[in-house]
Amino acid sequence: MSDPTHAPEPRHSPRGQMLPGIAGICLYMMVVALTGVFGAFRGAFPPMVALPICTILVVGVFGLLRLRRWGWAMVTAGSLLISMMYGWMARSIPMPRLWVMAALDFCMFLYLVRAEVRERIR
Repeated sequence: MSDPTHAPEPRHSPRGQMLPGIAGICLYMMVVALTGVFGAFRGAFPPMVALPICTILVVGVFGLLRLRRWGWAMVTAGSLLISMMYGWMARSIPMPRLWVMAALDFCMFLYLVRAEVRERIR
């Protein structure tokens, strides 16, 4: 039996609430961008390619931390592109760790495109 004096609690919209996975992905993408910058400065990566990509990724991370749709789009695209780049490099260079990195980045892409994540982004 329901109590007539007790009103049902209103349901809160999940929009604007961050999931723990988003924060973890942002932290990982910051490490990837920092690695890319150091690699460009040391000569491992071409600076005219690595530095703009890392800059766009960092801007996207800060947008995603604020739960903005443009930040989500930039980080989602970045994770897919980095996954594809690692997969391409793994085919050329026999290094199993590149396949692991490609799989990890692809898993992050799949997490970011879930409906639950998309409905929380403003």
